[in-house]
Amino acid sequence: MHSFSEQCLDMARSMLGQNIESIQPDGSVLPANDEQSRPDEPGHVAYALGEYYRATGETTLKGHDLIDLAARCITAQMFTEPPAENGLAYAALGLLCFGPSKERNPVWERLVEETQQRIDKQLLHRSDFDNHWQAFNVAKAVARFSFGLSKKDETSRLIERLVDRINQTSSAGFFDDAVPGLGGNFNLYGVLSFVFIRSALQLHANSGVRDRKLPTLRTYAEKYIRMMPDLVRADGLGWAFGRAAGAYGQMHCISLILQGLRDGWIPDEQKPKYFDILRRLFLFFYQTYLDQEQGFLDLRDAERTAYKQHTTRMANFDAARYLCQWSRLAKVAQMPPGIVKSEPTRTSGRFVIFDKGNRKEQGLFLYRDGESGLHLQIPLVSCGGNLSSDALPFPHCPGVFDWPNNVYLPVMLPELTFGEHVTLPAFYGKNCVTGLGLRNSFFFRYEQPDLITTKEEMLRNFGSVKVQWTFTGSKISCEFAYTVKQQVTLDKFRYVLAVAAPHSRYRVSGAMTLGPKGHGCSVARDDFQANWQDTEVVSADPALKTNYGKIHYLQYLIRDHPLIMRPGQAYRLCVNFDPDITRADG
Repeated sequence: MHSFSEQCLDMARSMLGQNIESIQPDGSVLPANDEQSRPDEPGHVAYALGEYYRATGETTLKGHDLIDLAARCITAQMFTEPPAENGLAYAALGLLCFGPSKERNPVWERLVEETQQRIDKQLLHRSDFDNHWQAFNVAKAVARFSFGLSKKDETSRLIERLVDRINQTSSAGFFDDAVPGLGGNFNLYGVLSFVFIRSALQLHANSGVRDRKLPTLRTYAEKYIRMMPDLVRADGLGWAFGRAAGAYGQMHCISLILQGLRDGWIPDEQKPKYFDILRRLFLFFYQTYLDQEQGFLDLRDAERTAYKQHTTRMANFDAARYLCQWSRLAKVAQMPPGIVKSEPTRTSGRFVIFDKGNRKEQGLFLYRDGESGLHLQIPLVSCGGNLSSDALPFPHCPGVFDWPNNVYLPVMLPELTFGEHVTLPAFYGKNCVTGLGLRNSFFFRYEQPDLITTKEEMLRNFGSVKVQWTFTGSKISCEFAYTVKQQVTLDKFRYVLAVAAPHSRYRVSGAMTLGPKGHGCSVARDDFQANWQDTEVVSADPALKTNYGKIHYLQYLIRDHPLIMRPGQAYRLCVNFDPDITRADG
């Protein structure tokens, strides 16, 4: 039986072999499946080829000269207009993978003088970012110094700037992928930032810089590592909310844990637990996203989709790069052969605080039921100005509680429309509390002193809402209690449930899904006097897909005529769920 390291390398070789023909003579990348190419794709390709060379020492693949292909892609990326700074960072690290010195780097020797000068110029230019793009600045600084293009090393200063901004935007030290507006766009790009910077530091010509900055990175990356035991589902599903989840929700988490094991950030007594988490994450990634007959990553088809900005080509080359890195990391981490014994699953509920201040509180509530296997992620975070269902605060549990990817619907949340203002009990909270309730139940509750619109704008002195989720085994109840400060007219009320199914082909063995009794939904109280509409069949709608399968039905609870809401009166919506959880065959 192949070791994990060898298995990763075999998959990377297959994945590159399936996609290498897409590299055009000018270094651009031919898109797949009627998709549009991204301006940073040549950089992603160059980094994948570099990591493959680093892992194998091979300079050819299926008759193709990898040195020549890498040179073409790096050239294409350097001359892309306007510059794609993320692509420049990937291309620079890809070049660095072939050797830390210009004199002994076969790709550098293959570049014409004009391209070499262009690299010097592009790596010198640096914008100031306060989101995950700052990680690309760090990578460019690493490459510029390591190639001897600059005697001044800016790596440390840029990492410190990144850390300062984390401390400014998160009281708990989590990465806010900042955008204008409410703030608190806590998503998977926090994991990506630490993984990418750590990979860049590994290529730094001065190992002393790496050694000095690792403790700084550890302070923040460890927070995500410690989340993994409560985040990763028994079947291996990893980060499941926010933009760019899906395949990348598996890949970034695997990389972070392997880097943590390599760097000694995970204590010896906890290593068996993390080895088991890794095994499950990888198996889910392998069975859910890999076409095992052809050997390539399949993100989109008739049943599922992915984050709209992630192309199939980019994902394949990124996956190949990660697989090469995992192969090397697994050897250093000394992953044990065979299956590590899993710990018994216990019922638990935990609220991870991302940010807590006078203005807002944000975080992630994680709940799992040991008996049924139900495992939920409820993010209370900003959508970053890009409204979709992916980051709304309802129980994210693919197969049981699903939502459309890249599309907005008020899934399991009341949407109240007052004139031009459409409000949701989402994006932020105050007085966030979690704990044990009656009959060993767990609760998670928060308040919104000011209602907030779908544009993430607070309506001052208008009204408020209190939210409580309660979990008893596999049963869930939620209550939304609204009050207004003066008499207002509610123009419309909406609440929706989405019923989906796991992918017919790409799914793990024993994938969680709904049985014939469905969500077991019952409305215990509805002061809005809304009515259930006829079930809407949406199987043929190409826009309504998830990262994992197809949405087939939508069930709307709607009030479409005005309601006069009066001050001093609480308007409640209480909904109970008793989902019929079954397992689909693998």
